[in-house]
Amino acid sequence: MSASPRQLSLGAFLMATGHHVAAWRHHDVPADPLDFSQYKRAAQIAEAARFDALFVADSVAAPDDALASNSARSVHFEPLTLLSALAAVTEHIGLIGTATTTYNEPYHIARKFASLDHLSGGRAGWNLVTSDAAAEAHNFGRDTHVPHAQRYARAGEFQQVVQGLWDSWADDAFIADKASGQFHRPDRVRALDHQGQHFQVRGPLNVARSPQGRPVLVQAGASEAGRELAAQSAEVVFTAQTSLAKAQAFYADVKGRLARYGRSETDLKIMPGVFVVVGASQAEAQEKFEQFQALVEPQVGVALLGRMLGNFDLSGYPLDSPLPELPLTQDGQQSRQRLLTEIAGREQLTLAQLGRRIAGGRGHYSLIGTPAQIADELQAWFEGRGADGFNILVPHLPDGLADFACEVVPELQRRGLFRTEYQGRTLREHLGLQRPANPYFPPVPA
Repeated sequence: MSASPRQLSLGAFLMATGHHVAAWRHHDVPADPLDFSQYKRAAQIAEAARFDALFVADSVAAPDDALASNSARSVHFEPLTLLSALAAVTEHIGLIGTATTTYNEPYHIARKFASLDHLSGGRAGWNLVTSDAAAEAHNFGRDTHVPHAQRYARAGEFQQVVQGLWDSWADDAFIADKASGQFHRPDRVRALDHQGQHFQVRGPLNVARSPQGRPVLVQAGASEAGRELAAQSAEVVFTAQTSLAKAQAFYADVKGRLARYGRSETDLKIMPGVFVVVGASQAEAQEKFEQFQALVEPQVGVALLGRMLGNFDLSGYPLDSPLPELPLTQDGQQSRQRLLTEIAGREQLTLAQLGRRIAGGRGHYSLIGTPAQIADELQAWFEGRGADGFNILVPHLPDGLADFACEVVPELQRRGLFRTEYQGRTLREHLGLQRPANPYFPPVPA
């Protein structure tokens, strides 16, 4: 019996009003970033198109520069709250939310995501981040952000504790025997008793083992430390790559690290972000994109650039000057800093030009064209081992997502690259990931 043909995965990256920094100014875009009805519509569009998952990013600080007063980035929903609400208005699509390991505690995170997995019937995923916004430190009793290496050291132990807490209970622990009066079997629960460098956590978790066994673990770092953490524990990796060659190199590098952790290539899905604008023709797609670009105020683009480079204040530099030499960030994403610095040098862009260049996709690969052109490129990356799927970014929500869902998804389906119906109900089933066994409680023979 032959194996089923490999199929790509799709995530819908939801961001208030859309990914373009000036989307809120467009006449067709609802400007309220806290309008739940728009999130609901986007989620239902993605589910109708059979996307694997919704993805919501997060920051636990408000911007205090030009981004604060001239973009819709000042306020946004807390991801777990938003995803819990979306769970009630969807049935199949996965729900991946971001939560930082730097300004949370493991018990909090384990409990919240296990709860979301139960509420949604097995659709939760945790995007583990270490915080790339230095301003977050001031909201948690610190004068300065935790240095990059320390954040990743904490994150590694954090993830181990969360996973241990998720495995507190055996799958068969709860018997609810009304006749005997026994609700759970005491021999099928364990305290974690973790004593580590960063955390001391007794456990057990006060949420039963979740429908998926554990929520899907997602990671987005592309630095050396981020790649190693992903190879060790992640099941999905979101990444920003600017060309097929770079995507292939990243894919080979991260997949090549799996064996030393006893993992196979199918245990990890790599899903680059792709910023997409769809049109009936190349000219129409470009015209759509330029409508958003025309709304970018130069100082907003430069503020976004400084944020993406690693929390640098670039407001004192002339807009027509080149990107200054900057030290390697200890506060932000080192991989994103390298990517944007490379773009600036290769294309010889001024600060204003570079800020405008990233106003839509923030450094992610951009596809502006017809459904067939976009499908061609996604297929090339997928079949060329540069991706297992894609995290889709659109300039405006929800209509930009509707364009992709109604025009590009059918093209991918016609090529046999993407499902026409869900084959399961959990996020793990959508992604083709195995339900993890509980290492502490082998199954008991019937």
